[in-house]
Amino acid sequence: MTTPGFRPTHVVPPQGMPAWAAPDPAGATVPLDALLPVQLVDRRGDWGRIVCANGWSAWVDGRLLIAVPKDPPTPGGPLGNAPDPRPLLARAEADLARYRTAVEDLAAGELDGEAFRHRTRNLRIGVVVDGPDVWLYDEEQGQWVYGDGTGLSTYATDAGPRATAPPARAPTRLVAPEGER
Repeated sequence: MTTPGFRPTHVVPPQGMPAWAAPDPAGATVPLDALLPVQLVDRRGDWGRIVCANGWSAWVDGRLLIAVPKDPPTPGGPLGNAPDPRPLLARAEADLARYRTAVEDLAAGELDGEAFRHRTRNLRIGVVVDGPDVWLYDEEQGQWVYGDGTGLSTYATDAGPRATAPPARAPTRLVAPEGER
């Protein structure tokens, strides 16, 4: 049964994902099916509370959800601000050029295997282009982002969800009885 007016904002990643009853990494509930349409209704840090078409709600690692494209803006309406993919593309090009140079130097005998490993240590590049779609690895953020030419959204991340901080409480104040002050 679908909840009236349900419109998904995201889908679960292709490998599925765990869900929790509360934004706490202990005690995962049932796993969510791959590409399940969900509506993201709340965020707390890395956590996102989702609602499924049948009304069931759970907490997930919100960074892993894949955004569903929104309707195009109406003519004359404001354009949305979306992260620009060009800086990530430029970094990927520069890193790929560094790697290519190291491979060429190794093939030419100018580097041995140890020097090649040293030169390419900590170099991480990730680019997949499939028509208008692009997946880029953002090494600084430790995440894969997806873009369709109009903006980027987090696709997957290297880290799991973090626990949320408990709500701040007012300090306890001791009050002495009237006669003891």
